[in-house]
Parts: sequence; C-alpha cells; structure tokens
Amino acid sequence: MIQFKRPDGSLVEGYLAEPADQSNAPGVVVIQEWWGLDDEVKSVADRLAKAGYRALVPDLYRGKLALEANEAEHLMNGLNFGDAATQDIRGAVQYLKATGSQKVAVTGFCMGGALTILSACNVPELDGTVVWYGYPPLEYVDAAAIQKPMMAHWSMHDEFFSIAGVDQLEEKLKQAGASYDFHRYDTKHAFANPKSAMRGMPPLEYNAEAAKLAWERTMEFFKKNLA
Repeated sequence: MIQFKRPDGSLVEGYLAEPADQSNAPGVVVIQEWWGLDDEVKSVADRLAKAGYRALVPDLYRGKLALEANEAEHLMNGLNFGDAATQDIRGAVQYLKATGSQKVAVTGFCMGGALTILSACNVPELDGTVVWYGYPPLEYVDAAAIQKPMMAHWSMHDEFFSIAGVDQLEEKLKQAGASYDFHRYDTKHAFANPKSAMRGMPPLEYNAEAAKLAWERTMEFFKKNLA
C-alpha cells in the first residue's frame, strides 16, 4: 500500500504492484468492482505487473470492504463518482506519470467500468481506457471529451448493465468521432472474475473462455497504446 496525492492535495491510499523491470514501464490504474479493494482486484494488478506494467489500485472506499451485495450497494451508493474520477483516479494517473511511467491507461470492472468511462471524459492525462461491463448513466458521458482510445468488454446477458445501454453508448461515441473498440460476449455480468460463482448471485457468472479472450485483447490494446 502506498499514498498518493489527489489534484486537490489530499492523500489517498492505493495498492501498487510493480514489475520486475520498472525502467520506463507504462502504468495502468485499476478500478475496483463494487466490493472494494479486495484480493481479486489486487490479483488483477499483480497480473499486470507480471506483464510489465506498474499497476495502481486507488482505495475508493477508504479501507472499507463489502462481503455481501447489500453492503456493496451501500458503499457504492455512498461514493461520489465525480469526485472519484476527477480526484482519486486522476491523482493515481498523475502519480504513475510523476514516478516514471510515460504513458498510463485506466481499466475497471463493473462499477469500476463506469468510473473508467467517466475518467475517459475527465482525466486529460490518461492515454487509453479499457472498460469491463459497466457504464454510468449516459447523460454523464461527454463523448466529445474522450480524446484517447477506448476498448470495452460487454456481457450480452448482463442484468446490471443492459446491452441496449451499451448500444446507446456506442452511438454516442460514434457521433462524437471517438476512437473505440467494443466487444460483446455471450456471457453474464462479471464474466472475468473467477470468484463470481462464490458470491451466490445468479446474475454473476465466470466464463473462462471469454475472460481469456478479453484479457488477450486488453494486452494487445495496452501494447499498442502504451508502448
């Protein structure tokens, strides 16, 4: 765990995973699901570090973790999404750039996917975004402000984020001339999280094949846009 500064000067904690060779390593800010900064999102950061990236997970819930869906919903509803995007996430991007990463992307899952899209609109320092099955209310998406490439992975049978909303989001990006690459998978929500089945929530389902394909596409995106 480290501390970094938000643009407003206040300090935030985050989990930082460093690659074996840190010289000129690109950075990735990883945004949690609604559960909080748990072992699963830390494992994503560790996986990125093994692939050669400096990965930082800001602690948006300030140390709080949810074990059940009602707890997670309570924590998520108490989060100021605008502040999280423009302060916590932007501060994390700035920290990675100030400490050696020339290029930095943002990626996030579920709630973190929605925050990744808001970051694409509100964090001018980032160099790309990868969204995993989550989007904010579309009226908050300023598509014209998205100046860097975006990749997104969507579930066709998502009970939390409807695929119809994905289609509307894509139309907004298309009209604005944004650079995006959307992928749709024949899966349920949270298909890339191996622990989805343990949550006891039928709308969640891990899909190893889709997860592998989405990760490979993500690695290609980072290689192309952060090199």
